[in-house]
Amino acid sequence: MKNLLVLLLGSNEGDSLNNLNKARLLLQSTLGEIQISSSVYRTQAWGKTNQPDFLNQVVIMNYTGKANEALEVILTIESNLGRKRNEKWGPRVIDIDILYFGSKIYNSVELTVPHPALHVRRFTLVPLVEIIPEFIHPVLNKSQQQLLDVCTDTLEVTKLL
Repeated sequence: MKNLLVLLLGSNEGDSLNNLNKARLLLQSTLGEIQISSSVYRTQAWGKTNQPDFLNQVVIMNYTGKANEALEVILTIESNLGRKRNEKWGPRVIDIDILYFGSKIYNSVELTVPHPALHVRRFTLVPLVEIIPEFIHPVLNKSQQQLLDVCTDTLEVTKLL
């Protein structure tokens, strides 16, 4: 997992499945090859629950650049696909979060890696457990499976594809 970039894709506006597909294509053409993709999951909205369900998927890419450079590319992809940042946890055409950057730890104003809330969100942990259940969170020192086993989030996460 040394140079692997682990991303969570999410969408609950428009044609969400198509939005995820477009995001994957743009990620591959800008950041590198996707090595592994989880299934696509239908998940209840987290944080602000009075909105449509999300489709979520985790992808793992080989990436040789820096985390902040990946973030810049990701923000451009989100913008190009129509993402508007109007409201925290609100509906969105596409959301791409950096979950892990190998086992590295980053803390800056723009970016915190590992993602600071991944361990409290079933919609993140379920697809992570599907593809990298034994990967150890570099801060919490627990595997993805261990994190899911103790996660108190009860929102429904259902495998779609």
